[in-house]
Amino acid sequence: MDRKFWLLRGLRIFLFAALFLTAAVFLTQYLWNWLVPELFHGPAIGLGQTVGLLVLSRILFGGFRGGGRPGAWAQRRKAWQQRMAGRLENLSPEEREKFRLQMQQRCGMGWMRRPETAAEPKMEQPA
Repeated sequence: MDRKFWLLRGLRIFLFAALFLTAAVFLTQYLWNWLVPELFHGPAIGLGQTVGLLVLSRILFGGFRGGGRPGAWAQRRKAWQQRMAGRLENLSPEEREKFRLQMQQRCGMGWMRRPETAAEPKMEQPA
């Protein structure tokens, strides 16, 4: 895929992340200012205080699905690879090749590229 595609995709991801963060901040501020002053006679908070509250809650409770502990992402990736390997083992060689070709068409970038060796015989069709 070309560079323009990846730049646009990265920009789109950045914009959605910014939109989600902005929505989370405003929703938190709205809920705080709606509930806390009425229920606990606490103060209303501003935008900066809301961001600070979200950061503090992340530090204290480890929310926002960050995976907190070191190596959590690597463990999930390894588990996914093992599941995929298990699924591919159950396929026949023809189904495996069909799956590989479909993934190559969808993902591009040489997904599961296997170097061709001289040991692999080329299939010739009879004349």
